[in-house]
Amino acid sequence: MADTAIDEPAEAGAVAVYKRIFKEVLDSRPSGMRLRLAHAMGKNRSFVSQISNPAYPVPIPVQHLNTIFDVCHFPPQAKAAFLRAYARAHPRRIGRLTEGPHERTLTLHLPDLGNAKRNAELDALLQEFARRLIAIMQEK
Repeated sequence: MADTAIDEPAEAGAVAVYKRIFKEVLDSRPSGMRLRLAHAMGKNRSFVSQISNPAYPVPIPVQHLNTIFDVCHFPPQAKAAFLRAYARAHPRRIGRLTEGPHERTLTLHLPDLGNAKRNAELDALLQEFARRLIAIMQEK
């Protein structure tokens, strides 16, 4: 129990280091970047605010890193510093960045159909279409 209490503040401090870098990059981007990033990750804007705030110890999930780098156009030096800090904070997670298939995010702007149920059906239809198309393309 004592070891856990000792490790938590150290990890929280390490998380804050890479979140400061992320926040600096976000703050240097045009307004609307948090919303654009939230859409690209399939999350809401408050999630982006939480993962970019060094005061919150919530780590950034590794599966979102490439999307963050792409959407926010991380400068090479900031990306390298971020990855070093992320690796220090989460040594077992960083390897997953290079493992397996890489994904990219495409944001589509669709008309509002004026009905939440119809909007959800259209979203689900397009997501299923993309999944099936990718499965067909990946068949050997």
